[in-house]
This record gives sequence, structure tokens and C-alpha cells, in this order.
Amino acid sequence: MKKLFIAITLFTASFNLLWAQTAEELKAQIAPKKDSIAAIQGRVDALQSQLDALPGWKIGAFGTIGGSISEFNNWFAQGIPNNSSGTIGFSVNAYANQQEEKFFWRNAATVNLNWVKLDDQDDPNDDSGFRESTDVFNISSLYGRKLSDKFAVSTLGEYRTTILSNFNDPGYLDLGVGATWTPIADLVVVIHPLNYNFVFSSEDTIFESSLGAKIVADYTKKIGAVNFKSNLSMFQSYKSGDLSNWTWTNSFAYTLWKMIGVGFDFGLRNNKQETLNYIVNNAPTPDPDATFDTIDNELQTYWTLGLSYSF
Repeated sequence: MKKLFIAITLFTASFNLLWAQTAEELKAQIAPKKDSIAAIQGRVDALQSQLDALPGWKIGAFGTIGGSISEFNNWFAQGIPNNSSGTIGFSVNAYANQQEEKFFWRNAATVNLNWVKLDDQDDPNDDSGFRESTDVFNISSLYGRKLSDKFAVSTLGEYRTTILSNFNDPGYLDLGVGATWTPIADLVVVIHPLNYNFVFSSEDTIFESSLGAKIVADYTKKIGAVNFKSNLSMFQSYKSGDLSNWTWTNSFAYTLWKMIGVGFDFGLRNNKQETLNYIVNNAPTPDPDATFDTIDNELQTYWTLGLSYSF
């Protein structure tokens, strides 16, 4: 019995030693392979940068789809024990860019739409259909005549509105001229000191068009399986700060299998005209006497998480 115990002990010790040596050997083999993968990826990224810099059209798009459904019956722990609910939404980021020796023309479109429903089965008078919850639509076109590899004189047209409800009410159209700086292939910075912000709305006592400066920064990049886009659009009115606004949108998409992956979008906006219009006309308890000086201009935000599909 003692000999058997000694044999088992020696076998176990030998196995553990062999396993430890094998694990260390495998780890030692992994390290240089990681270095090789990083080196290969670096060469691929360098070739992709050269490809992106070639003249001609570059067209692409990626987006996110998110949704959920649920149903509760006699779930008395919550305020509405019998209900069915659901959310559905999608976002699309598309671009068509032309790059030539003496000029460039960059076109982009962003759409983010979401719907939500909550059907209280104990209330026959509630709204059981889907209602819009996120509504973002933006298109832009930037043309530049190159002065050098990084600077150009440019003109920009940008239009923003909602499309599910109150289309073009309000709607914003920026038209301006100035300069564009492209420090790297994927980053575009637009500075237009001469820009007119046209505002279209049936509420002409709140919304007002004005002359001002336009600043746009856009970064669009694809690294391996990751698509990324960040866009900051700012208008500074020369007439009044109450007429200024800015919007910052961000989109991420990570491809897991073929063209399908996980996507995340979020956006921030500051627009005092929209805030005042909501308080005066659309709030649950409207305040018709509110003015720019009396309101709290709260930050507007949205986000979407779901499946993504890259084109």
C-alpha cells in the first residue's frame, strides 16, 4: 500500500511538473505570435491608409439595429401587472467621398430612429401602438478646393431635422464658406466664419434664422472589425447666443461574424430654441410665458445599443 501511495505521489508530481512546463512552453510560443500578428496588422493598416489616399470615390455604410419585446400577466409587483411592451430602432451612417488631386467632395448621411410601445391590457383607452422615441436625420455635403495637402478653401451645406413627426418643423439648413483642415486621412475639421443658419418652423416667435460661424469636426475610421464615426457640428450665432446650437453624435460597430456584430450609438445636443419651444408648446404643463432668460437649457441626449450590420 505504501509503495502504491509513493507511486501515485510521484506520478502526480511528474504530471504537474510536465503540465507546468507545457503551459510555460505554450505561453512562450504565444508571445512572438502576438508580435507577428501586430506587425501584420500594422502593415495592413499602412496599406489601407495608402488605399484610402488614392484618388476616386470611396463609398460605405454601417448601422445598428436594436429591439426587444416582453409581456407580463398578473405580475403584481409592478404598477402595470398586465402589459405587453416593445422597442425597436436602427441607425445608419453612410458616406460617399471623392478625393482628387486638386479638390475633394465629402457627403454623409446619419439616420437614427427608434419606436417604443407599452400596452396596458387593463386600460382600454391607452395608446397600444408604437410611438417614436428617437428621431435624428442629418445630411451634409462639403466641397473643398485644395491649397495644400492639409488645407483647402471650402463650402458646406448641412441639413438637420426629424422625419417621423414634425418634418422640417423645425429644420436647420447651414450654408457657409471658409476653410477645411485635414491633418490626417480620417479627420476633417471645417471652420466657416461666414455661415447662415436657416431655421424652418411654424413657430416663428421662437425660432429665428441668423448669420454666424460654423465649426464641424468629423472622424470616421475602420480598424479591423471596428467601425467608428464621431461628428461634432456647432453653430455660433453672431446675433445672439440663444440662437446658437451644437450636436455631437458617435457610432461604434464591432463585427463578430461576417457582417454582423454589436453596435452602440449615442448623441448629445444643446439647442435653446428647441428647449423653449418644448416648454411653451409641448411640455405636459406648458408655460406660454417662458422666455430664453427664464428657462433651464438642459442637455439633450440619446443612445442605442443592439446588433449592427456593416456594408
